[in-house]
Amino acid sequence: MRNTIVFSILMISLFYGSVLKAQENKWYKGNLHTHSYWSDGDEFPEMIMQWYKDRDYQFVALSDHNIIAEGVKAITIRNERLYLKAFEEYLDEYGEDWMNYRRLEDGVQVQLKTLEEFRPLFEEPEKFMIFKAEEVTSYLDDKAVHMGAINIDTVIQPRKGNTIVELIQNNLDAIMEQGEQIGKTVLQHLNHPNFTYAVTANDIKQIDGERFFEVFNGHPYVNNYGDSIHDSTEQMWDQVNIAYLAMDKPLLFGIATDDSHHYHKFGSKWSNAGRGWVEVRAESLSPESILKAMYAGDFYASTGVELSKMNFDGTKLSIAVKEAKNVNYEIQFIGVQEGSIESEILKTVKEPQATFEIPADVLFVRAKIISDKLKKNPYQEGDVEVAWTQPVSRK
Repeated sequence: MRNTIVFSILMISLFYGSVLKAQENKWYKGNLHTHSYWSDGDEFPEMIMQWYKDRDYQFVALSDHNIIAEGVKAITIRNERLYLKAFEEYLDEYGEDWMNYRRLEDGVQVQLKTLEEFRPLFEEPEKFMIFKAEEVTSYLDDKAVHMGAINIDTVIQPRKGNTIVELIQNNLDAIMEQGEQIGKTVLQHLNHPNFTYAVTANDIKQIDGERFFEVFNGHPYVNNYGDSIHDSTEQMWDQVNIAYLAMDKPLLFGIATDDSHHYHKFGSKWSNAGRGWVEVRAESLSPESILKAMYAGDFYASTGVELSKMNFDGTKLSIAVKEAKNVNYEIQFIGVQEGSIESEILKTVKEPQATFEIPADVLFVRAKIISDKLKKNPYQEGDVEVAWTQPVSRK
């Protein structure tokens, strides 16, 4: 009897200790999908990092296609007024001593600075951090598969596959193998599955080790909302998690990203910064701390809505919004009941805070928080600001 009481006290102490620890942790805002002149973006990485830092992001992953910002690479600024003007602004900001460039008849040739060179200009303890990252990019016929590799050391060469499933699995394995080799926590996320409609929910169900994917991506060509014959990424998310639970796999987590490419032309035709991000609750602003918190599901994805509370005690999911003036909110608790093959809205609260106790016959629940505030420079005209918490199941 005494041992039972001692064990109960210990478990209660551990539970409330973990709750207290979560409350003490800080929230960090970051974008995990960013492009620059190192691949197909149209801006220098220094200017991009300053943009994010000026807007209170705490971390950014520079994730160019099949390359890391290291070694020697030169680009030619096209002979167009908009881009030449942006170059002059870059030159004014950093000066002649910082740059190696030459003016040509058809533009300006510039040697890009490496991550090692520009990182010290921006990184500050607990203020800003840059992830070394890559978008591992591979193709099967006309289907594109892009995968984020966050906190890596060296370039990961894309691997091929005879099917989409095999291609994803091979590249996922390559990313995680590097993490094991370098002894670091590495995060892999499957990007914009509806880009070229390359990846289906059935494909993702067959992957081993897939933990993260983009439920929202800010690029105009990624088909977040699907169409008459294709599921939205949000519908895919739930379909995959129904299958993952049946197979005793960890739940798939959803992130929001910019996938920013265009920094001088703005609007829904362009892939601009500031459309989607993650808010991570972690012990500190370090790669290990941020990524471990994400693996634990202690984060949410957002296109503008901020949360002041996000707690799950094993049976109850509690949400509170950091309210903006003159904005209304609706909190939807979305889940899947045992025996069902589709998700549904289990509870709706048209208030800025709500709690949902998960019934024993519900497999998992996630919250979607919808505001009536129109998104500035949206992915699609008419979009409002939204946030998504990660799915949880009863313990």
